[in-house]
Amino acid sequence: MLTGKGWFIWQIPRCAGGEPAAIAARAVEAGCTHVLLKIAERTHAFGFDRLGRDLAAPVAAALRARGLAVWGWHYVYGDNPVGEATAAVQRVQQLGLDGYVIDAEQEYKHPGKAVSARMFMNTLRQGLPQTQIALSSYRFPAYHQQLPWSVFLEQCDYAMPQVYWEGAHNPAQQLERCAGEYANPRLVGTPRPVIPTGAAYGTGQWRATAGDVRQFLQKAIALNLPAANLYSWDFADQPGQADLWEAAASVAWPTAAAPQPDILARWAAALTAGDVEAVLALYAPDAAHITPARTRVGLAALRDWYTDLLHGRAPGAAFAVEEAGRPGAGFRRFAWHTQGGAALAGEDILGLRDGRIAYHTTSLTAGA
Repeated sequence: MLTGKGWFIWQIPRCAGGEPAAIAARAVEAGCTHVLLKIAERTHAFGFDRLGRDLAAPVAAALRARGLAVWGWHYVYGDNPVGEATAAVQRVQQLGLDGYVIDAEQEYKHPGKAVSARMFMNTLRQGLPQTQIALSSYRFPAYHQQLPWSVFLEQCDYAMPQVYWEGAHNPAQQLERCAGEYANPRLVGTPRPVIPTGAAYGTGQWRATAGDVRQFLQKAIALNLPAANLYSWDFADQPGQADLWEAAASVAWPTAAAPQPDILARWAAALTAGDVEAVLALYAPDAAHITPARTRVGLAALRDWYTDLLHGRAPGAAFAVEEAGRPGAGFRRFAWHTQGGAALAGEDILGLRDGRIAYHTTSLTAGA
């Protein structure tokens, strides 16, 4: 579960003098809950000095000692997807990381890269079956449909869009549009909880302002997003840039609301009772249900699917549910199976909003 505020780090020596204890102390003082370290580029491990000493390992240890989550991020190209995934698995395991971020950008917009994405994700998930994984990419998927969004996100736990408002100063507006696009299965395939990354840097004649940073974080809170990040600590720690760091530290992130604890039990009970309307009461009116065959949006479409499931495929069956992964902020990953009647089983993910199911992915693994 990833909640609260975090910072991306590219080059460790440019952050708090590169001192692990100082980095950890400063993160705690700023109200951070997590830090994301660059751990790989292509098939190569990242985070070493010129003498080959691992700078990331002591920083990760210092952060964990202060109670912060430590994630790693990795810029991938897709030319050697198995090699890149293998490098990621090795580095995540070596550092004992809590999560891993795929940074996939323009290289993955080239023709044929959906195949590379599939190879990468399959190898990655085989090596990191329980690790939380996020996709970090463009803020507006509608402009970048060449990227194989669905292939990446179907095996991710979070979407971590790069909401970089370069050339403008309207982060709240851009974040709201971004969140809307990432909730649209027609654009991204499988929606995931959004943890945006905002701009805390400058390029050319443009630079984010302290007001931008505060506005970005406040909008993320207003949208009830589980967490938000800023890129990058390296820039904000340089002379003359302290206002960006201080602006981020000034925004207090509220305690994240936990997913409704009994949503899975109520879902299973309603199915076991064969009560389609009780099942539908658990969903938001505009909920999306995604299966390998199609995406259904709205309660009418869901009613048809559940009517077929409960009265056609598995009449009179009892539905048993077990957690298959760690609960996340606003989503639940679980496995289920039927007892009695037709033999069905599945591996599902629920995305929750205000205590109701906003999206639901189903993969039938038996009796399909």
